[in-house]
Parts: sequence; structure tokens; C-alpha cells
Amino acid sequence: MSRENKFETDAIRTQMERSEFLEHSTPLHLTSSFVFEDAEDMRASFAEEKERNIYSRFTNPNTSEFVDKMCKLEGAESGYAFATGMAAVFSTFAALLNAGDHIVSARSIFGSTHTLFTKFLPKWNIETSYFKVGEVDNIESLIQSNTKILYVESPTNPAVDILDLEELGQIAKKHNLIFIIDNCFATPYLQNPIKFGADLVIHSATKLIDGQGRVLGGATVGRADLIREIYLFSRNTGPALSPFNAWILSKSLETLGVRVDRHCENALKVAEFLETHSKVALVKYPFLKSHPQYALAKKQMKQGGNVVAFEVKGGIDAGRQFLNHLKMLSLSANLGDTRSIATHPASTTHSKLSEADRLETGISDGLVRISVGLEHVDDIIADLKQALAYV
Repeated sequence: MSRENKFETDAIRTQMERSEFLEHSTPLHLTSSFVFEDAEDMRASFAEEKERNIYSRFTNPNTSEFVDKMCKLEGAESGYAFATGMAAVFSTFAALLNAGDHIVSARSIFGSTHTLFTKFLPKWNIETSYFKVGEVDNIESLIQSNTKILYVESPTNPAVDILDLEELGQIAKKHNLIFIIDNCFATPYLQNPIKFGADLVIHSATKLIDGQGRVLGGATVGRADLIREIYLFSRNTGPALSPFNAWILSKSLETLGVRVDRHCENALKVAEFLETHSKVALVKYPFLKSHPQYALAKKQMKQGGNVVAFEVKGGIDAGRQFLNHLKMLSLSANLGDTRSIATHPASTTHSKLSEADRLETGISDGLVRISVGLEHVDDIIADLKQALAYV
């Protein structure tokens, strides 16, 4: 009697077929193109009568292996891999939307995605209506006759708010909308949005999937009919993931489970420490009982992720003092690295947003985002403690 493998097994054992050399670890296929046996083979391949590699802008054995793993881990029918997470976001929307279409989105989204919605898509007469994270009841009032997509992040960046994916999935189904989730903060290890009704799931693989701050990458996985449209768009516009980065990311997936377990363990301890500190006004972490959506996070997620958001008392100047006195934590705009990272969203990742828009999404001037890494948690906390002494 057959059974499904566990997550960690699929992440390790989903590989391309071995070559005649019988290698144990997947080889790199650093080639821009592939040859054909004869003219008929070439014709049939371009006519898609055969499923085979033609050109690495279309497919490559390494990118295919990465996509196959992501699909298996997310429970998706199909997928496509991109050079970056934002390439995945843009290509997904560009492939599925037409001029005059409309998007309904949570207001709490990544800064570059917000810029895409407000600056670039309007060039093609594609507009976006926003709802606040805590106002899901308002979604249906925003849906128009031309609304095509419902889009959210959960957990959100950077305020780690949680949205009810099952409720959103029901709304999308009722109104025949394409339901798209950015699952970057959770990874497929902690959360599978397709189980809750998502049609497509987007990842910035640059973050926890790589996990070591080495390469860029992205992926969109989900319904085969939608991925087909995304593939055709991407095949002709060129945002494909490189074979080398795909090889790195596929290997990284092999250790995703054990890494994320430790990330989450460390992050919870960091959040608990910050919650007791006299110079910290607010702490948000999905698996803290004080989080407004704690029960929902426990329902949807295996663990709370590696991102902790908190506000230093004293506003922006106090936040700067804290950041300037960190000794071990890196100051970087990335997250999901083995190394713990501190970011000031108001002046970096979300700096292009107006102050009003930042406040609408819970990003105060003093908000700090910590991407908790894999250093010993005692050392992470010690660095945070000594830096807070200067606030």
C-alpha cells in the first residue's frame, strides 16, 4: 500500500533522473540551449508535441527540478521559476491581467509590490483597491464587475499580521476571483495556502528557501491552467531563473525543514525576551499569545516563522540608536538568512510608501524587523539587550 512521503523526504528525494554517470547529487546543467536529433525532432519540440528542454529561458533540468520540488511541497499542480521574487509577482500579474482589470489586495504588502500596483499597473489601466488586514469584512464591498484577482501576504511584511486564508478562499470562490498568496514568510514548510483555497502561491526563494543570503530566485505554483498562461508570458519576456541559482535553491530545499525549525525556535525566544523589555513598546510574532491573530496563526501555520517585529520606545531616533549599537546582527534589507538581520522598514523596504500608507499597514517610524537567524539564541538576545541599553 503506497503512502505519501513526509515533507522532509520529498524535499530531499525529488530529483531529476540520473545520467549515465549515476551521480548521487544532482549535477549542474550550465547550458543556454539543447540540441535536437534531427529536423523533425526540432519541429516537434517547438510545436510542444514533445516535452523536452529547448532553451534555458524556457526550461532547464535544474529549474525543472526546483519547480517540481516546490509543487510537491506546496501541493500544487504546476509551477514556474523566476530570477527573483518580484519577477514572480510581476510576471504572474502581467500574464493573468488585461487592461481594465481590477485587483483587490490587502494593504499590508511588500513595498515593491505596492509600487507595482500603484505606479506601473495603472499604466495599463489596471487598478487596485485595498482593504486593511483587520477589515476582511470590507472585501466584498470592494469587488467590482472587472475584479479578477484577490491578493494577500500572510504573514505580512513587515508587521507579521495574519489573514484568514480559508475565509479569503471562500470569498474568492464565491466571486470567481483568482486567489493569490505570497507565502514567502511562511515557506511551504510552515503553511500551504492551496489547502485553504489559494489558486496560486508566490515565493521569493531569495529568503528562507535559499536561507544563506547567496542567490536570488522566485517561484509561482498552483493551478495548471493559470501556470500555463504565466509560462507563456515568461517564455517570451525572459524572467527565468538561472540554472545555477536553481541548483542552489533545490539543494537548499533539502535542509529547509531543519533550518526553519531552528529559526522558529530562536524567533519565539527572541520575541518572548523583547516582550519583557522595558524599552520595547510592542512586539508582534505570530506564535506569541499576545499576537492579535494568535489563534488563527496556530490554525494555519506549523510554527511562527523567523520574523519578529517590534517598536522601540522613543520613535525613530530611539530606533536609530538601537540599530547603530548592534554589534553582531547585520543591518540589511534581506531576511531569512542564517545570520540574524535588523531592518528599519520605514527607511528601507517600505520607504517609497507615504507616511500615511506606512501607518495604514502598521509601519511606525520606530518599527524594527528582526529576521532571526541560526546563531545561538543566547548570543542573539545578548546583542539585542546591549543595543537596547543605548535607547
